[in-house]
Amino acid sequence: MDAFQIGDRSIGPDEPTFVIAEAGSNHNGDLETAKELIDVAVAAGADAVKFQTFRATDMYVEDSGSVEYLDDGTIYDLLESLEMPYEWIPKLHEYCRNQEIYFMSTPFDERSADELAEYVPAWKVASYTSSHHPFLRYLAETDKPILMSTGAHELNEIAESVDVLDNEDVTDLVLLQCVAAYPAPLEDINVRVIETLREEFGVLTGLSDHTLDPVTAPTAAVSLGASVVEKHFTLDKSMEGPDHQFALEPDQLDDMVTAIRNTETALGTADKYVLNVEEKLHDLARRRVHATTDIEAGDTLTEDNVGVLRSGRQTNGLHPKFYDELLGKVAERQIPKDSGITWDDVEN
Repeated sequence: MDAFQIGDRSIGPDEPTFVIAEAGSNHNGDLETAKELIDVAVAAGADAVKFQTFRATDMYVEDSGSVEYLDDGTIYDLLESLEMPYEWIPKLHEYCRNQEIYFMSTPFDERSADELAEYVPAWKVASYTSSHHPFLRYLAETDKPILMSTGAHELNEIAESVDVLDNEDVTDLVLLQCVAAYPAPLEDINVRVIETLREEFGVLTGLSDHTLDPVTAPTAAVSLGASVVEKHFTLDKSMEGPDHQFALEPDQLDDMVTAIRNTETALGTADKYVLNVEEKLHDLARRRVHATTDIEAGDTLTEDNVGVLRSGRQTNGLHPKFYDELLGKVAERQIPKDSGITWDDVEN
């Protein structure tokens, strides 16, 4: 699980989570709306903003029927209305470049991939495309990193797709746990699968999240070592279109990115040591061996005149592990009440 680059950004186990703000088709066919979405992703602090590039004729059979959330028309008609014009691609790429955010877009077919290849630093493979082996081989020929969602697929199917990419010498791969439901219930998101994918395939993992909660699943994923987190967003949930209602609004996207960065900060390092911020209380509040009464030279140390107490502003006594060993020793000099007791205070 070696780190690799997406543009100038390192992706890996010890790197900050790569956060993708998924605009999808929430531009509703309007270039200025697409640019507004980029502005929102930049303001939230996302690393990349991602759209979707497809042609209905290369994606669905024409007689595709309808789904329950469509008032009229077919799935094919809906997708055709959401197609992103190819001429937008260089414009959106340039708009992103000027704002120092990575432009990405998921291709769903070969000609869309051809149009995108010059402008994206990595490929995102959608869940329903992840078992399209010929297309995976096509993308692999470009030598770009691949981020692949795994929704609606069994582990053995994912293994087949990983084998395809392995055979094409794809080493820069991230598998994303994903539940292909819109929205996905929080109780079904199964963030722990990112660990399963990492252990099973020895690759970097992450989360493509469709829950309504902006924070819970993404931060849980980061806590489990997600290298990439992706989540849909929109300008306004009330906008017309199939993907707006389950997407985050701008303030929620901001909350998500902030929570991810705060989680990374809180995770910190796995090394355990006394930190600089602990130094102030390290000596003040840790327990040490202290005199609980005035002890005269020649007195025997007992439970009645020695205790294990916090030192406060007194000089620290011995570590509590020496308490039992000190009992029965004879004081070599006077030890005032509350003073820390050291080996120099006792005979032998």
